Amino acid sequence: MKQLLAISSLGFAIMFTAAPALTAQNNSVTTAPVPSKILGAKKVFVGNTGAGFDSSAWSGGSDRIYNEFYAALKSGGRFELVTSPSEADLVLNVNVIPSSAVWQFKLDILDPKTGIVLWTVYEPTKITVSQKARDKNFDDAINKLASDLSLLTNH
Repeated sequence: MKQLLAISSLGFAIMFTAAPALTAQNNSVTTAPVPSKILGAKKVFVGNTGAGFDSSAWSGGSDRIYNEFYAALKSGGRFELVTSPSEADLVLNVNVIPSSAVWQFKLDILDPKTGIVLWTVYEPTKITVSQKARDKNFDDAINKLASDLSLLTNH
């Protein structure tokens, strides 16, 4: 009986000593790399995929998301904007995912040769009562998406 108690005690001691080390290992997160295709991108094609959402929440119609994102990228000067996916290093599709109070602007970054989504970035925007405030929130979210893309490609 003493031998069984000693073995059990030893087992518990080993288990409790090893537990913090196991916990520490599980808490460390390895940062996955940004795909090299994104990091090396110089030319981008912006697709106009925004026509599928209810654009009545903002002024400017369904093309506003495309026009403003394109303008934000152009003014940023980071990328050469091309008119064909075959000329591009990346294809960028920006759209809106509606919900009740906070909508998400979604930027998909695709490989133009394979069509595979390499990365997705989301930016929330609040839907407020005031049209002016909604339009400002829209502008802020689009500019933030362009900024997020710039930060990601300079990673």
